[in-house]
Amino acid sequence: MGKLKTRKSIAKRFRVTRNKKVVHRAAGQGHFNARESGNTTRGKRVDKTMAKTHVKMIVRALSNLI
Repeated sequence: MGKLKTRKSIAKRFRVTRNKKVVHRAAGQGHFNARESGNTTRGKRVDKTMAKTHVKMIVRALSNLI
């Protein structure tokens, strides 16, 4: 069986931390942000942690980078 290839589209969007958490940027930061509250805007500046149900699939797709 050959090596697994890294899925580059996933590698650009997700990052695995030292303690095996998968983090990503918050969605919806592109435009139309003036109408949102300050709390929403501030919340989008922080990286979000992925749900455990998706972590296994993402880690496998990034297997060559870890």
